[in-house]
Amino acid sequence: MNSPEGRWTTQQRNRDERLARARAALGDALDGKIVAATHIVELLHQVLEPGDRVCLEGNNQKQADFLGKALTRLDPARINNLHMLLSVLSLPEHLDVFEKGIGARLDFSFSGPQAGRLAKLAQSGKLNIGAIHTYLELFARYFVDLTPRVALVAAEMADREGNLYTGPNTEDTPAIVEATAFKSGIVIAQVNRIVDKLPRVDIPAGWVEYVVQSPTPYYIEPLFTRDPALISEIQVLMAMMAIKGIYAEYEVERLNHGIGFDTAAIELLLPTYAASLGLKGKIARHWALNPHPALIPAIEAGFVESVHSFGSELGMENYIRARPDVFFTGPDGSMRSNRAFSQAAGHYACDMFIGSTLQIDLQGNSSTATLGRIAGFGGAPNMGADARGRRHPSAAWLKAGEQARAGRNVIPRGQKLVVQMVETFREHMAPAFVERLDAWQLAEQAGMAIPPVMIYGDDVTHILTEEGIANLLLCRGEEEREQAIRGVAGYTPVGLGRDKRMVENLRDRGIIRRPEDLGIDKRLATRDLLAAKNMKGLVRASGGLYDPPKRFRNW
Repeated sequence: MNSPEGRWTTQQRNRDERLARARAALGDALDGKIVAATHIVELLHQVLEPGDRVCLEGNNQKQADFLGKALTRLDPARINNLHMLLSVLSLPEHLDVFEKGIGARLDFSFSGPQAGRLAKLAQSGKLNIGAIHTYLELFARYFVDLTPRVALVAAEMADREGNLYTGPNTEDTPAIVEATAFKSGIVIAQVNRIVDKLPRVDIPAGWVEYVVQSPTPYYIEPLFTRDPALISEIQVLMAMMAIKGIYAEYEVERLNHGIGFDTAAIELLLPTYAASLGLKGKIARHWALNPHPALIPAIEAGFVESVHSFGSELGMENYIRARPDVFFTGPDGSMRSNRAFSQAAGHYACDMFIGSTLQIDLQGNSSTATLGRIAGFGGAPNMGADARGRRHPSAAWLKAGEQARAGRNVIPRGQKLVVQMVETFREHMAPAFVERLDAWQLAEQAGMAIPPVMIYGDDVTHILTEEGIANLLLCRGEEEREQAIRGVAGYTPVGLGRDKRMVENLRDRGIIRRPEDLGIDKRLATRDLLAAKNMKGLVRASGGLYDPPKRFRNW
């Protein structure tokens, strides 16, 4: 079309050309929007073009794994130089596309088990990293300058018209599909089943071009399940300090927990230790959180009033269905998760984020990107950042803001609590506290513009270790901040480099507090405080509704 009007519809016309190629090539293998699984590679050959931006749904948990494998089977002579967009790199196929010369550029949020391989591919020049994003940042760019041309997503079911039911693990699907569908893109969904009638419509058929029933259900990882049997007494002690020294003192009612045994210990101490302190109804009432099994006893004890989730968790389906007052569920009883909405809730509506990291430096900067591993950050930078646009008050937000600004001639405002909870030594006795983050060297190796920092030190309000709590809000000046961090860094080189007199002064002022300063008897920090001591205990607490994945069953 050479008319002046035609220059405004180039994307739509290109989309129509791709769909026409697919119809001609697939013939009877295409029934309306339903594509035979045996023809998925041919479909991708027809709808993809070299240089396309392709969003492959790889979440924290659910994976469009059938479509991901199909991508690796493409002919790189026909389809190449793809710009891949992924929330999470979980499966080998996510990087195989770069090994095979099909993909060239990558924008992502988290790489988890593929972190080591990703670092090697980046160093060898087989892929170019655009940026490591937080989830919300990546979703936002889908609607600005990283809009997918083709989106490959996963759902529980589809009907014969192409409507999708995502079930409890909606996760990233709405953000991916909406950005693609409304910018002349093409959406292809793999589903576990094709049915006549869906329990509910999560993605309307008008937003979806093709549906394929995969030979096996999509892969899903029980990422947020922690066996209480593996929680140590050090973690119990740290959980006691968190509850008494932070949750209670700030009256934290709205919060997000990171993944790990440290926060699982807190969840399991709410119905026991926190209850003994009279904190029921005063703390930890509203959560932006995946349905952690370790939270079951606290829910049953009446501590938890509401949970909005980024994604679901394997085995929690029946429990969630039976607790609609707590979880966000539809009329069909299944939970509706949404990573974009939950990230926004964690950033703006929560008063506290508490999570862990691999390295912390003397300014409180932390990162999970270490030498030889580009792990990415996931949602932590959103959860663990003071929301400068927030305007509504709460007790916790106001108190943190008052402490941070005390003695300064500045306009009052609140501040989000951002807590880094780490043992001073990690696996293989690697110190969690370092003079300089590996992120600096990693940035040089990978040609990054800035070091990949997960949470910046000026957002961190507290650092909690087995040694005690450092309240960075109360520090006045960089020197006090550094000594406060050294003061809880234990026997790491950073901790041994402390100024003992200054650290004692910080302790006298309540900037550093040891367990005994909080009135905590270390002898009581035992596993006896855990509301459930193993997976069977979680099942029992749920009234038999929780059904743990097989690998967590030892009975």
